[in-house]
Amino acid sequence: MSTEGITVKLAPSLHRLGNDIVACYMLDLPDGITLIDAGLPGHWNDLLRELDAVGRPLADVRGLVLTHGDSDHIGFAERLRRETGVPIFIHAADAHRARTSEKPKTAMGPLRLGPTLGFLAYGLRKNAVRTRHVEELVEIDDGHALDLPGAPRIVGLPGHSPGSIAVHVPAVDAVFVGDALTTRHVLTGHTGAQLAPFTDDRAGALASIDQLSQVSASWVLPGHGAPWHGSPVDIAAAIREP
Repeated sequence: MSTEGITVKLAPSLHRLGNDIVACYMLDLPDGITLIDAGLPGHWNDLLRELDAVGRPLADVRGLVLTHGDSDHIGFAERLRRETGVPIFIHAADAHRARTSEKPKTAMGPLRLGPTLGFLAYGLRKNAVRTRHVEELVEIDDGHALDLPGAPRIVGLPGHSPGSIAVHVPAVDAVFVGDALTTRHVLTGHTGAQLAPFTDDRAGALASIDQLSQVSASWVLPGHGAPWHGSPVDIAAAIREP
Protein backbone atom coordinates (compact mmCIF):
# COMPACT_ATOMS: atom_id res chain seq x y z
CA MET A 1 0.00 0.00 0.00
CA SER A 2 1.27 3.45 -0.83
CA THR A 3 2.03 5.82 1.99
CA GLU A 4 0.68 8.69 -0.06
CA GLY A 5 -2.85 7.47 -0.89
CA ILE A 6 -5.85 9.33 0.51
CA THR A 7 -8.47 6.58 0.60
CA VAL A 8 -8.43 2.89 -0.19
CA LYS A 9 -11.40 0.56 -0.60
CA LEU A 10 -10.09 -2.62 0.97
CA ALA A 11 -13.23 -4.68 0.44
CA PRO A 12 -16.96 -4.09 -0.06
CA SER A 13 -18.11 -1.80 2.76
CA LEU A 14 -14.56 -1.36 4.12
CA HIS A 15 -12.69 1.89 3.45
CA ARG A 16 -9.41 3.24 4.80
CA LEU A 17 -9.01 7.02 5.13
CA GLY A 18 -5.48 8.41 5.26
CA ASN A 19 -2.41 6.34 4.46
CA ASP A 20 0.33 4.17 5.94
CA ILE A 21 1.49 7.05 8.17
CA VAL A 22 -1.88 7.67 9.88
CA ALA A 23 -5.10 5.87 9.03
CA CYS A 24 -8.68 5.58 10.20
CA TYR A 25 -11.59 3.59 8.79
CA MET A 26 -15.12 3.88 7.46
CA LEU A 27 -17.61 1.01 7.32
CA ASP A 28 -20.32 1.60 4.71
CA LEU A 29 -23.15 -0.75 5.69
CA PRO A 30 -26.83 -0.87 4.67
CA ASP A 31 -28.04 0.44 8.04
CA GLY A 32 -25.52 3.28 8.22
CA ILE A 33 -21.88 4.25 8.63
CA THR A 34 -19.61 3.24 11.50
CA LEU A 35 -16.25 4.98 11.87
CA ILE A 36 -13.21 3.50 13.59
CA ASP A 37 -10.80 6.19 14.86
CA ALA A 38 -10.69 9.77 13.66
CA GLY A 39 -7.07 10.15 12.57
CA LEU A 40 -5.97 13.78 12.40
CA PRO A 41 -8.21 16.85 11.99
CA GLY A 42 -7.45 17.04 8.26
CA HIS A 43 -8.92 13.59 7.71
CA TRP A 44 -12.32 15.26 8.06
CA ASN A 45 -12.08 16.33 4.42
CA ASP A 46 -11.09 12.79 3.42
CA LEU A 47 -14.18 11.49 5.23
CA LEU A 48 -16.47 13.92 3.41
CA ARG A 49 -14.95 13.00 0.05
CA GLU A 50 -15.35 9.28 0.70
CA LEU A 51 -18.94 9.71 1.84
CA ASP A 52 -19.65 11.63 -1.33
CA ALA A 53 -17.96 8.93 -3.41
CA VAL A 54 -20.25 6.23 -2.01
CA GLY A 55 -23.34 8.46 -2.14
CA ARG A 56 -23.93 8.70 1.60
CA PRO A 57 -24.64 11.91 3.57
CA LEU A 58 -22.83 12.76 6.78
CA ALA A 59 -26.14 12.14 8.55
CA ASP A 60 -25.72 8.42 7.83
CA VAL A 61 -22.82 8.21 10.30
CA ARG A 62 -24.19 6.42 13.37
CA GLY A 63 -21.13 6.35 15.63
CA LEU A 64 -17.37 6.63 15.99
CA VAL A 65 -15.35 4.10 18.00
CA LEU A 66 -11.91 5.19 19.23
CA THR A 67 -9.30 2.47 19.69
CA HIS A 68 -7.60 4.69 22.29
CA GLY A 69 -7.28 8.33 23.29
CA ASP A 70 -4.06 9.52 21.63
CA SER A 71 -4.17 12.72 19.61
CA ASP A 72 -3.46 11.07 16.24
CA HIS A 73 -6.61 8.96 16.64
CA ILE A 74 -9.12 11.52 17.94
CA GLY A 75 -8.46 14.10 15.18
CA PHE A 76 -11.92 15.00 13.86
CA ALA A 77 -13.93 13.31 16.63
CA GLU A 78 -14.99 16.49 18.43
CA ARG A 79 -15.93 18.20 15.17
CA LEU A 80 -18.09 15.20 14.23
CA ARG A 81 -19.76 15.21 17.65
CA ARG A 82 -20.47 18.95 17.58
CA GLU A 83 -21.78 19.05 14.02
CA THR A 84 -23.86 15.86 14.04
CA GLY A 85 -24.39 14.74 17.65
CA VAL A 86 -22.91 11.35 16.76
CA PRO A 87 -21.78 9.40 19.86
CA ILE A 88 -18.04 8.90 20.35
CA PHE A 89 -17.18 5.61 22.06
CA ILE A 90 -13.96 4.89 23.99
CA HIS A 91 -12.81 2.45 26.63
CA ALA A 92 -13.34 3.92 30.11
CA ALA A 93 -9.62 3.63 30.91
CA ASP A 94 -8.72 6.00 28.06
CA ALA A 95 -11.55 8.53 28.40
CA HIS A 96 -9.43 10.95 30.42
CA ARG A 97 -6.69 10.83 27.80
CA ALA A 98 -9.12 11.71 25.00
CA ARG A 99 -10.55 14.58 27.03
CA THR A 100 -7.21 16.08 28.09
CA SER A 101 -4.32 14.56 26.04
CA GLU A 102 -2.62 13.74 29.34
CA LYS A 103 -0.46 10.63 29.08
CA PRO A 104 2.70 9.33 30.74
CA LYS A 105 6.05 10.06 29.16
CA THR A 106 7.44 7.06 27.34
CA ALA A 107 10.86 6.46 25.87
CA MET A 108 10.92 7.44 22.21
CA GLY A 109 13.15 4.51 21.28
CA PRO A 110 14.93 4.19 17.94
CA LEU A 111 14.30 6.64 15.12
CA ARG A 112 15.59 7.62 11.72
CA LEU A 113 15.53 11.22 10.57
CA GLY A 114 13.68 10.70 7.28
CA PRO A 115 10.68 8.71 8.56
CA THR A 116 10.40 10.86 11.68
CA LEU A 117 10.34 14.07 9.64
CA GLY A 118 7.83 12.46 7.28
CA PHE A 119 5.55 11.65 10.22
CA LEU A 120 5.80 15.21 11.54
CA ALA A 121 5.29 16.75 8.10
CA TYR A 122 2.20 14.64 7.46
CA GLY A 123 0.85 15.72 10.83
CA LEU A 124 1.32 19.36 9.86
CA ARG A 125 -0.43 18.81 6.51
CA LYS A 126 -3.35 17.21 8.32
CA ASN A 127 -3.58 19.97 10.96
CA ALA A 128 -2.38 17.85 13.90
CA VAL A 129 -1.68 21.00 15.94
CA ARG A 130 -5.42 21.83 15.78
CA THR A 131 -6.60 18.58 17.35
CA ARG A 132 -9.45 19.24 19.79
CA HIS A 133 -10.12 17.19 22.88
CA VAL A 134 -13.38 15.24 22.89
CA GLU A 135 -15.70 16.86 25.40
CA GLU A 136 -18.39 14.16 25.58
CA LEU A 137 -17.67 10.44 25.36
CA VAL A 138 -19.59 7.20 25.75
CA GLU A 139 -17.44 4.95 27.92
CA ILE A 140 -17.32 1.26 27.02
CA ASP A 141 -15.54 -1.81 28.37
CA ASP A 142 -14.11 -5.12 27.23
CA GLY A 143 -16.62 -7.46 25.61
CA HIS A 144 -19.22 -4.82 24.81
CA ALA A 145 -21.16 -5.28 21.57
CA LEU A 146 -22.19 -1.85 20.33
CA ASP A 147 -25.53 -1.02 18.77
CA LEU A 148 -23.95 0.38 15.60
CA PRO A 149 -23.87 -0.76 11.99
CA GLY A 150 -21.78 -3.93 11.84
CA ALA A 151 -22.37 -4.68 15.56
CA PRO A 152 -18.73 -3.98 16.54
CA ARG A 153 -17.43 -5.97 19.52
CA ILE A 154 -14.82 -4.55 21.88
CA VAL A 155 -11.68 -6.57 22.66
CA GLY A 156 -9.47 -5.12 25.40
CA LEU A 157 -5.80 -4.87 24.42
CA PRO A 158 -4.18 -2.83 27.23
CA GLY A 159 -0.54 -1.95 26.88
CA HIS A 160 -0.15 0.82 24.34
CA SER A 161 -2.49 2.67 26.67
CA PRO A 162 -4.61 1.42 29.58
CA GLY A 163 -7.77 1.53 27.47
CA SER A 164 -6.34 0.38 24.17
CA ILE A 165 -8.83 -1.85 22.37
CA ALA A 166 -9.42 -3.78 19.20
CA VAL A 167 -12.76 -3.41 17.44
CA HIS A 168 -13.95 -6.65 15.85
CA VAL A 169 -16.53 -6.28 13.09
CA PRO A 170 -17.47 -9.66 11.62
CA ALA A 171 -19.72 -7.94 9.06
CA VAL A 172 -16.59 -6.74 7.24
CA ASP A 173 -14.37 -9.66 8.38
CA ALA A 174 -11.97 -7.24 10.06
CA VAL A 175 -10.46 -6.33 13.39
CA PHE A 176 -9.25 -2.75 13.92
CA VAL A 177 -6.31 -2.59 16.34
CA GLY A 178 -5.33 1.08 16.63
CA ASP A 179 -1.83 1.14 18.10
CA ALA A 180 -1.96 -2.24 19.80
CA LEU A 181 0.41 -3.13 16.97
CA THR A 182 1.73 -1.51 13.83
CA THR A 183 2.94 -2.61 10.43
CA ARG A 184 5.03 0.54 9.90
CA HIS A 185 7.06 2.18 12.65
CA VAL A 186 6.40 5.91 12.21
CA LEU A 187 9.82 6.89 13.60
CA THR A 188 12.08 4.35 11.85
CA GLY A 189 10.06 3.48 8.74
CA HIS A 190 10.59 -0.21 9.50
CA THR A 191 7.76 -2.27 8.01
CA GLY A 192 6.28 -5.53 9.20
CA ALA A 193 4.31 -6.62 12.24
CA GLN A 194 5.66 -5.08 15.47
CA LEU A 195 4.63 -3.22 18.59
CA ALA A 196 4.03 0.48 18.07
CA PRO A 197 6.29 3.24 19.44
CA PHE A 198 5.10 5.43 22.33
CA THR A 199 3.65 2.37 24.07
CA ASP A 200 3.01 2.86 27.80
CA ASP A 201 3.60 -0.76 28.82
CA ARG A 202 5.40 -2.89 26.23
CA ALA A 203 5.19 -6.08 28.29
CA GLY A 204 1.45 -5.57 28.69
CA ALA A 205 1.06 -4.81 24.98
CA LEU A 206 2.88 -8.00 24.06
CA ALA A 207 0.70 -10.03 26.43
CA SER A 208 -2.40 -8.50 24.81
CA ILE A 209 -1.37 -9.91 21.44
CA ASP A 210 -2.42 -13.33 22.77
CA GLN A 211 -5.94 -11.96 23.27
CA LEU A 212 -5.97 -10.63 19.71
CA SER A 213 -4.99 -14.03 18.32
CA GLN A 214 -8.31 -15.43 19.54
CA VAL A 215 -10.25 -13.19 17.12
CA SER A 216 -11.35 -14.55 13.74
CA ALA A 217 -10.90 -12.09 10.87
CA SER A 218 -9.29 -11.81 7.44
CA TRP A 219 -8.14 -8.21 7.91
CA VAL A 220 -6.07 -6.78 10.77
CA LEU A 221 -6.14 -3.00 10.43
CA PRO A 222 -3.74 -0.77 12.39
CA GLY A 223 -3.69 2.98 12.81
CA HIS A 224 -0.22 3.15 11.26
CA GLY A 225 1.10 0.97 8.47
CA ALA A 226 -0.31 -1.13 5.67
CA PRO A 227 -3.41 -3.23 6.24
CA TRP A 228 -2.61 -6.84 7.11
CA HIS A 229 -4.62 -9.20 4.90
CA GLY A 230 -4.35 -12.30 7.03
CA SER A 231 -5.43 -13.70 10.35
CA PRO A 232 -4.78 -12.24 13.81
CA VAL A 233 -3.07 -15.54 14.68
CA ASP A 234 -0.54 -14.97 11.89
CA ILE A 235 0.19 -11.36 12.81
CA ALA A 236 0.55 -12.28 16.49
CA ALA A 237 3.07 -14.95 15.52
CA ALA A 238 4.94 -12.47 13.32
CA ILE A 239 5.26 -10.01 16.20
CA ARG A 240 6.65 -12.72 18.45
CA GLU A 241 9.23 -13.88 15.91
CA PRO A 242 12.78 -13.12 17.12
